[in-house]
Amino acid sequence: VQLVESGGGLVQPGGSLRLSCAASGFTFRNYNMRWYRQAPGKGRDYVAGITPDGDTTAFANSVKGRFTISRDNDKNTVYLQMNSLKPEDTAMYYCVAMLGGSGSWGQGTQVTVSS
Repeated sequence: VQLVESGGGLVQPGGSLRLSCAASGFTFRNYNMRWYRQAPGKGRDYVAGITPDGDTTAFANSVKGRFTISRDNDKNTVYLQMNSLKPEDTAMYYCVAMLGGSGSWGQGTQVTVSS
């Protein structure tokens, strides 16, 4: 299993970023996918999830209305569109394939929201 996140960077408050996670080594279209994040000095927090067919999504209250999650099963990729970013969104963002147990995690991509 390999999950490779990309798209992070430095953005000003109110800005947008789109994270991507390219998956390989398993049948991507069969599994729920999630995004988590970890801010400096804090634990890992759930951000968003999506079902295998992409029809159902869920979000943490802290990002609801600002973030969207989507997937392209032909490209084995899951996305996290982040709008109206706030300084408190600063964190390492991880893609997780829910293959069982605690899932399989990527290496993460850093998002920094600062003026």
